[in-house]
Amino acid sequence: MRLQESGEMYLETILILSQRMENVRAIDIGEEMGYSKPSVSRALKILKENSYINVDKNGYITLSKTGQEIAEKIYERHQVLSEILIKLGIDPEIAIEDACRMEHVISDTSFEAIKKYIRK
Repeated sequence: MRLQESGEMYLETILILSQRMENVRAIDIGEEMGYSKPSVSRALKILKENSYINVDKNGYITLSKTGQEIAEKIYERHQVLSEILIKLGIDPEIAIEDACRMEHVISDTSFEAIKKYIRK
């Protein structure tokens, strides 16, 4: 089953938060993403059922191996695409928003070609 864009966004957010704080909780994710508690709970339930995240007895959320791989892939795309758009002269705020949308739809083939091109 391919993860939907919203699921990828949650995994990416958990990755980013885990780099900033020791323990990530549902409330932290909701605050970071600007989502309501019920929305976050519903999304986390689906991610847990599909083994993308682990939730311990204290409610602390960590990425599973699969969740970590997906989050890192999406985060790398976000960083590379943002950087390229900014270098092209696009306002950083717009570049970051556009990269956020692009990171979920670009194929692996196209993304690898872009990375190869910018390394030259």
